[in-house]
Amino acid sequence: MTREQMLGELEQFVVSELLDGRDTGFDEHTPLLAWGVLDSLSVNQLLSFTSERFGIDVPPGDVSPDNLKDLDAYVAMLMRRT
Repeated sequence: MTREQMLGELEQFVVSELLDGRDTGFDEHTPLLAWGVLDSLSVNQLLSFTSERFGIDVPPGDVSPDNLKDLDAYVAMLMRRT
């Protein structure tokens, strides 16, 4: 799977599941933590989706503000794990 495909699927997941379909200019550089897109529950949802869809289990040490600041950083971390 390419980086662009993974990014597209993650963007779609975030908009449909975490933003209730409200795509108000959301892209890979939207600050997930600073804008309140992610909280502890939605981080778990994102990690579960990542594991189920891509077969990548993110270890607790990689669940950090740097890796979750936006989808660009998250996908970069996932690509390093594949």
